[in-house]
Amino acid sequence: MSASLQSLSNELLKDILDFIEADPERTVSIDRRAYLSVESFRLPSPPVPSQAHDIGSFRLVCRRFAEIGIPYQFAKIATRLSRHGLERLDAICSQSHLAKHTRKFSYLVPYFYVEGGEQIERFLGSNGGYRGQIDPSIFQAKARDQRRILEAKEDARVLRKAMSAFENLQHVQILRLQDESDRMLLEFLQESELPQLESLDLKWTYACMHATSTIAKALLQAKSGFSRFSGPMMNSRSALAIKDRIPRTVPQLASQLTCLELHFDDTDSLNERMRAASELFKTVFSAARNLQAVHVGFPSRSPLDLGLEEVFHSVHWEKLRAFGIQAWRLDADEIIQLARRHQRTLRGLRLRDVQLREGSMWKDVLAMLRMEMEQLDWVSLRRVDYSKHFDELWANSMEVRDGSIEGSESDDEDVFPAHFSAPGSANESEDDYDSEYEPSVADTDHGPDANDIALSPNTTASLPFCTCSRSSNPASADDLGDNGMFVYHHQRKLWEKWVIGRCPEHSCN
Repeated sequence: MSASLQSLSNELLKDILDFIEADPERTVSIDRRAYLSVESFRLPSPPVPSQAHDIGSFRLVCRRFAEIGIPYQFAKIATRLSRHGLERLDAICSQSHLAKHTRKFSYLVPYFYVEGGEQIERFLGSNGGYRGQIDPSIFQAKARDQRRILEAKEDARVLRKAMSAFENLQHVQILRLQDESDRMLLEFLQESELPQLESLDLKWTYACMHATSTIAKALLQAKSGFSRFSGPMMNSRSALAIKDRIPRTVPQLASQLTCLELHFDDTDSLNERMRAASELFKTVFSAARNLQAVHVGFPSRSPLDLGLEEVFHSVHWEKLRAFGIQAWRLDADEIIQLARRHQRTLRGLRLRDVQLREGSMWKDVLAMLRMEMEQLDWVSLRRVDYSKHFDELWANSMEVRDGSIEGSESDDEDVFPAHFSAPGSANESEDDYDSEYEPSVADTDHGPDANDIALSPNTTASLPFCTCSRSSNPASADDLGDNGMFVYHHQRKLWEKWVIGRCPEHSCN
C-alpha cells in the first residue's frame, strides 16, 4: 500500500466511504417530514453488490482501514427468521467489536408454514397446471426449517444473545418477509374459490405474535437501551395475543420509547379487534411518557371506524414532536382536541387517508391548525376526504390497489407502501421507499421548504409582522373551497401550504 494512501486522515477516509455508503451515524431528525417513513417504515434494502464488495475490499487493506469500515457494514443489521439468517446473526453478535456498532436491527419474519407445508404440497400436486409454476418442495423445506427453529427455540436463544451484544442499539423493526414463491401462492389463493384452500395454513398472525414476543423478551433480558420500535406490517390478532401473553413486559418496554410506529395491515373485523385491544393501547401509551414521534395506521382501503381516544386515551406526551395517523374515520373535533393537547411541542402532523364523518368539515380542522399550532412546521393531508365520498368511490373498486384511489397523486409524493416485500423480491420498488425523502422542487411534501425548521425567535426574519396583504393564499378558512362533500388533490396541496403559511401577527398569540 502506498504511503500517500496510508497518510490520509480517518476523517478523509470516512468521507470517501460516504460516497460508497451513507454515513451510518446520520439519521433523519424526528421533527422532519420524512422521518416517519424513512427511519421507520423503509424496508432495509440489500447492499448493492458493488458497494458491498468495495467496502469489503476497503476493510481488507489493513487493520486501520478494517476498523474504519466496520460501522459502514454493521450499523444496520437485517436478519431473516431462518436457519441461515440466525446463524449469520449468531456469528455477528459473537464478535463484540462488530456488534457494538449496530444501531438498527430489522427482523424479517416470513409466513409460518409449520402446519401447512404438507397440505400445500399435496394441493399443488393435485393442481398440475399451477404446479408447473411453483415447486411445492419449497414450502415443505420452509416448514421443516421453521419447525426445527421453533422446537429448539433457536430464534429466542440467538435473539437474546444479539440484543445483549448490541450495546448501542437504538431502533428495532419487525417486517413481514415475502419471497417470490410466497407471492405466487398468495395470488393463487386470492384468485381461487376452491373449498380446499381453507386448509392451506399461511400463518402471519402467529408469526407476527411470535416474533414480537421473542424480541420483547430478548430486549428485556438484555436490558437494552433501545428507544425506537417500528412495526409497519403488524396484525391486529397478534396484538390481542400479545395483550394476553406478555402484559407485564409491555409497560417496561414502552417507558423507554421515544418513537413508536405501528401500521396494521389486516382488514377483517378490524374495528372489533382494535376495540378489544384498547386497554393494551392505553397501557402502552400511558407508560410511554417520553414519546417524541408516534404513528398508528391502518389499510387505506379499510379505514378504522373507532374513536381516536379509544386508542390514545387522552394521553398527553410532553415531548411529542411528530404525530401521524393513517386511514381513520373521525370527527373534526377529535383531531382538534388531540392537536390542542400538544400545541406547544408538535412540529409535524400527518393525517393520511383520514375521512371526516358527516357533520364535520376540514376547514374547521385547518383553521385551528393555522391559528393555534404555534410550532407546526409541516402537515400532510394525503388523500384526506369525507367518509361518504370515500365509500362511494370504493363501492365498485374492490380491486383498486391500496392507496391508489386518486389517480392524480404525484409519483414523487411521500409514499407509505401498503404491502412490503422482501429485499430482492419481485415486488420491491425503490420508488416505494425513496420517494419519501428525495427532493422535488415541485412537490411541497419534499421541496426546499418542506422540512425547514422554524427560524430562531431572535432573527429579523421571524419578527411578527403582518403578511396577509402580500400572500396569495386564501385569507380565511371559508375561502379554502371546502364543500363538506369531497376533497380534490389540488385542494389538499393548497390546504397544506395555507396551514403552514400563517401570518406571524394574526395567527398565534
